[in-house]
Amino acid sequence: MPAPDLALLTEAARGAGRIALRYWKQSPHVWEKPGQGPVTEADLAVNDYLRGLLRPARPDYGWLSEEDADGPERLGAERVFILDPIDGTRAFIAGEETFAHSLAVAERGRVVAGVVYLPALDRLYTATAHGPALKDGQPIAASHRAGIDGATLLTTHPNLAPEHWPGGVPEVKRSFRASLAYRLCLVAEGRHDGMLTLRDAWEWDIAAGSLIASRAGAVVTDRLNGGLQFNTAHPQARGVIAAAPGLHGALIGRLGLGA
Repeated sequence: MPAPDLALLTEAARGAGRIALRYWKQSPHVWEKPGQGPVTEADLAVNDYLRGLLRPARPDYGWLSEEDADGPERLGAERVFILDPIDGTRAFIAGEETFAHSLAVAERGRVVAGVVYLPALDRLYTATAHGPALKDGQPIAASHRAGIDGATLLTTHPNLAPEHWPGGVPEVKRSFRASLAYRLCLVAEGRHDGMLTLRDAWEWDIAAGSLIASRAGAVVTDRLNGGLQFNTAHPQARGVIAAAPGLHGALIGRLGLGA
């Protein structure tokens, strides 16, 4: 009997980590992808490993990876792998510990299994659609914060520009991590009250982390307060907001969309 999807993703993530760490802090070859930022030889090596493990294990699943050419075939698949071989490539290049492998399975537009693994920290976040969010096998829970002022928010400076906030720029304690997947996991474990990115987000960056955050009790939507859909023809979401329920509503209100 094949292993459940979560077990398969976990095996794949740990194997990806072993490969990535061979290149980490070793001055890997780096180049720019047009309009998408840097990529390294490690990204491609990890992607090759994941493709070689996952596709034969689930030959009927579709495939959406940041490091592979996209095609329409996945749109007809009931289930699809959605993955970023290395999320936070800039952190990886800089020798920082906060890069991650983001691996998910989506079924009919919804993520049903997700794994985010930070190999430099040996930190593993997992969730399934009907199970708890876990960090290294232990349940985690999002913050219960409702008030917006003083909340800890993972975001970039441009996201707090006044033009985005007709209800007033929130007085938050801002911090940042390069990996979107890791930002979502930090919200899931309650280390930060929320995260947001108002620019469009690629599905492979957010699929696994969005499930983990929501199963931990956070509310996760796009910037327009709409639900996230995956395996779409153009695989980008309209930004992401993930936060404790009360805080999420407050952020949406400040963005002028109503609570």
